Amino acid sequence: MQPSILIADDHSMIRKGLKLNIQLSLGYSDIVEVSTCSELMQELVKKKFSHLILDIILSDGSTLEVIPNIRRVYPDLQILVFSMQPPEIYGEALKVYGINYYLSKSVGEEEMLKILEKFLHNETPERNTSIQHHGNPFNTLAPRELEILHYVLKGIGTKDIADTLNLKMNTISTIKTRIFEKTNAGNIKELMELATLYNVNY
Repeated sequence: MQPSILIADDHSMIRKGLKLNIQLSLGYSDIVEVSTCSELMQELVKKKFSHLILDIILSDGSTLEVIPNIRRVYPDLQILVFSMQPPEIYGEALKVYGINYYLSKSVGEEEMLKILEKFLHNETPERNTSIQHHGNPFNTLAPRELEILHYVLKGIGTKDIADTLNLKMNTISTIKTRIFEKTNAGNIKELMELATLYNVNY
């Protein structure tokens, strides 16, 4: 049976390129594109998809905010994260949600197609033993901490983060404290410098 694929990325060129590659090289044509978290959730309600390819940061927020709901409502949906964010940080954290496919946007076309084909055939991904876990201060962050980190790095205050995520302010404060403790960053400037150093985009 042909897979039904949903691509969520806020860059039009990336969506189009991905769609074209899947159509021409892999021969799959049932593909829908969206650019926001809001559109992503709307499409999932409208149609039953077998596979979801999504970036971490979309124009209206981080997909880390919607992944737990997607997992709960659509447990059979196969998910691949296609992102510029470092796989050793985000790829590991997302395994909590049973997401085992993490594709870096920096890989070559041949490698990308090989991984996409395995993903669309529901094959178990090869374990990446080349990922370095030691030394990176962001490796120990849980998905919720990475979600909050995204807002902290953008300079958004505790109250606004709490309002956006519908969480209590003291919950956000506690998570922010944990982020600073785990990364050993003394202040927001140090945290931003670390993020730049380890290619954590915001």
